[in-house]
Amino acid sequence: MVLLQTILVLILVYYAVKLLLRWLAPKLFGYAMKKTQERFGQQFHTTQGTQEPDEKEGETSVFQRPSRRFKPTKKVGEYIDFEEID
Repeated sequence: MVLLQTILVLILVYYAVKLLLRWLAPKLFGYAMKKTQERFGQQFHTTQGTQEPDEKEGETSVFQRPSRRFKPTKKVGEYIDFEEID
């Protein structure tokens, strides 16, 4: 008898969760989409406002980064020249 009650409770819980997800899932997805749209809108508006007012339309500016060269500080090993023996 306890086994039947346990199975019945599990089935009822399964269908209750399934029903709740049918009602809540569209609302949760809608909320997530709305938040994502707001974030993209904020990023779009912040990039629009970053143009420098000094530049005129049609001018070209080139900005160069300082070169970063990798200089190994420790000696990794020595070169060994192998010869083929016939």
